[in-house]
Amino acid sequence: MPAEKELPSTLRRSDRKARRTWSEAHDSAVQTYGYGERAHRNAFSALKRTHEKVGDHWEPKDEYGPSDERAARGGPNPGGRAAGGVDNASKQHLYEQAKRLGVHGRSRMSKQEMVQALQRASERETRKAREGR
Repeated sequence: MPAEKELPSTLRRSDRKARRTWSEAHDSAVQTYGYGERAHRNAFSALKRTHEKVGDHWEPKDEYGPSDERAARGGPNPGGRAAGGVDNASKQHLYEQAKRLGVHGRSRMSKQEMVQALQRASERETRKAREGR
């Protein structure tokens, strides 16, 4: 698959199904739209229906579906970057992810604080993995 050459580092650390989902969606989008950002966005959109980013890799979701309410509506993205579906997750699910990623103070956090802490932890884990630490 041509997409294998462009596979993001977070997907290289993920399971085969995540890599295959992204690659197939990317290759299809390249045929439709050509190479570039649009093909990558399309591939990530497909991946987010079946997987969620946890730390420095992607893991299968318990339920198939849109990553968040905005993704379910479709259309343009006027509000900026999405939280990767964590806004839609239960506080218990967020707490369990925070525990796995070693987020301190998680028991005292509001849901929004936990979403922000998980985003920072995920970015930190990805940065460490890319630097080879």
